Amino acid sequence: MSILRITPCMRSHQLRIAARWLAGTFALLSVASIAAEAAEPSRDLIVVEGNRRVDAETVRSYFHAAPDGKFDEAARDAALKALIATGLFDKVSIDRSGERLVVHLSEAAVLDRVAFEGNKKVKDADLAAAIASKPRGALQRATVQADVNGIIEAYRHAGRDDVRVEPEIIGRGNGRVDLVYAITEGAKTTVRQINFAGNHVFGKRQLNAVIKTSATNVLSFLTGGDVYDPDRIAQDQEQLRLYYRSKGYADANVTSARAEYDPAIKGFAVTFAIDEGPLYHFGDVSVTCNVPGLDCDKLRRLPLARTGAVFDGNALDKTTEVLAVEMAKLGYPFARATPRPDRDAAAQRVGITFVIDQGPRTYVERIEIHGNTRTRDYVIRREFDIAEGDPYNKTLIDRAERHLKNLNYFKTVKISDRPGSTPDRVVLDVEAIDQSTGDFNISGGYSTTDGALAELKVGERNLYGTGKNVQATFTYGQYARGVDLAASEPYFLGTKVSAGIELFGRQNDANSYQSYASTTYGATLQLGTPINEQLGVQWRYSLYNQNITLVPNASGLTPSLPIQQAAAAGPAWVSATGSTATYSTLDNTKSPSNGIKSQLSQDLAGLGGDVKFLRTAEDVRYYKSINSDLVGMVRAQGGYITGWGGQQVPLMNNFFGGPTMVRGFAPNGFGPRDLTPGTTMDNVGGSMYWATTAELQSAIPGVPDEYGLKASAFVDAGSVFRYSGSTASLQVANKNVVRSSVGAGLTWASPFGALTVDYAVPLTKAAYDVVQPLRFSAGGF
Repeated sequence: MSILRITPCMRSHQLRIAARWLAGTFALLSVASIAAEAAEPSRDLIVVEGNRRVDAETVRSYFHAAPDGKFDEAARDAALKALIATGLFDKVSIDRSGERLVVHLSEAAVLDRVAFEGNKKVKDADLAAAIASKPRGALQRATVQADVNGIIEAYRHAGRDDVRVEPEIIGRGNGRVDLVYAITEGAKTTVRQINFAGNHVFGKRQLNAVIKTSATNVLSFLTGGDVYDPDRIAQDQEQLRLYYRSKGYADANVTSARAEYDPAIKGFAVTFAIDEGPLYHFGDVSVTCNVPGLDCDKLRRLPLARTGAVFDGNALDKTTEVLAVEMAKLGYPFARATPRPDRDAAAQRVGITFVIDQGPRTYVERIEIHGNTRTRDYVIRREFDIAEGDPYNKTLIDRAERHLKNLNYFKTVKISDRPGSTPDRVVLDVEAIDQSTGDFNISGGYSTTDGALAELKVGERNLYGTGKNVQATFTYGQYARGVDLAASEPYFLGTKVSAGIELFGRQNDANSYQSYASTTYGATLQLGTPINEQLGVQWRYSLYNQNITLVPNASGLTPSLPIQQAAAAGPAWVSATGSTATYSTLDNTKSPSNGIKSQLSQDLAGLGGDVKFLRTAEDVRYYKSINSDLVGMVRAQGGYITGWGGQQVPLMNNFFGGPTMVRGFAPNGFGPRDLTPGTTMDNVGGSMYWATTAELQSAIPGVPDEYGLKASAFVDAGSVFRYSGSTASLQVANKNVVRSSVGAGLTWASPFGALTVDYAVPLTKAAYDVVQPLRFSAGGF
């Protein structure tokens, strides 16, 4: 082991080395400190003048020195642009005074209030949504000018191009101002004519039914369809193309939609130029899978397009959606179904191959919603089958856009996408512009059933923007009075099950069709479960009270025995549960020209209450377009009711033949009837019925389409039979006699609902039936 010894000479040498190291370190630290001071300029080098609300240090934070610690011209220009971009200042200038920079500021005024004056046709809330200037914000001249353009655009969508907007700035002191937009609305700019060029297959009337824009007519003040709106006309152009595509014209194209102001008619003339192309049928329809592990056999059973059928673009879209949903269920959310057409122009056939490929692994990062000033965001989001974080699926997004449009809550709906924060992320941008969803109708008239009547209807289809539907209807007639209050929720408890409640009451007086009075009041609870877009089931429970009251007869006739028995039984509670399955492929629910609608209803009464019966009814309608202005319709309906548990069916629940089955007959005009001499000979109802209809519907030549008038010619046939009550001491006519009629009708699609006048001549009937050739009614047949 050795020991290191430090001699005095060595100690002196080491001390000298340590001193030199300390001196060098101190020198380096001093240089670094000086450099740091040079790199970080003194705040005193920037002098701020003219600021009152904005702190000087905030202004200095926009200045960034060059690497040498000085403010060169580039640094000064960058600070100048940054300060101007804040929008907090009217004027900004920077001068150099020696080593110092002097910043001269003129702060922008603060907005106390932003208001509108002179606007009557567009609400304040709609205008506020169209501008960027807001209270407590800074007054910016460029923003004010952009606001003027935004207000003009809002009026343009309301059909007023003649609007003038003048911004007025009113000083309030202390740098605060009011901004008032003075508006001169001018006259309404409307569409006076709608023309179609190049259309040969479909007539003007049929194409007018496809688009939303309409020419000015006597009802335009109610419908608003004549408002000149370029966005709506662009949508109409696309709707016409899709309509042709759904009718077999795969090459159809609406080449232009030109709107020109015509001083002679004081409005716009809109012309849609159409290139129809030939009619196609489907060729071979197949599915090809390029995704390993995917069971393609299951997918081959799904296509809605069928070989040999008329080409239908809607069938392609729906098939693509069905395939996308099924593949997601099978565990392949990124798989894509792409329809690839193979046109054979000579044979006029389009073969379709749905090619299944693995798409990119892209996810939805966010769904951003804007434009909806009233409708809640969750009402929009629930129409999507995907959410944030789910795989991106263009097919499901397109379906969500179609669902949103079908809600009829919005003027326009558009869904676009943009890149997200990473390459595998997508942001969905949903623009939904709200429209009015309130209903207020007052109507009056005359019904051959209820006599003179008046009706008030108040409703809201999107209550407080929640999607809930409420409606109240009050009816007062010569022989009938009633009230109906209804509310529904389309997404009950956050599911796709709809729920509703209805409270109703109706009182009918004795009239020429029945010798007794009746009263019904109660409630119905409903649940609706959609199976797919064409099939749905509604479940219901009803509890109502019904009662028959005898009315003294001026002729001294005795009421029919069944009527006396029903009145003697007194009020009865009916507790019934039921369901209605609806299948519909109609192209238009209000004015169909193609498709089928079938409704099967069943009700079981006796789960409580005073009566027990089982009732089944079926109603099927089939529409087929014959040519551009002519539509054929056939209808078949039938029903059966029977008591159970040893009970008979109450009189009021029987079937009664009338004009809703065979036109040309009075209400309660045919069916089992008490023919006992000396009685009122009332219709006592039957337990079975059937009816058929063949009808041709056409527009009226020479009458503008905007009036909504449609003529029809029809043949009806049907019968009500099999009285189920006691026949002791009665002479009940109870045969299955065929009642038939031929006639013509006129229907007006008014804002208050369809109003119909029919004139029918009975061809076959029983001797005791009551006829009524002329009939006026409200509501569709």
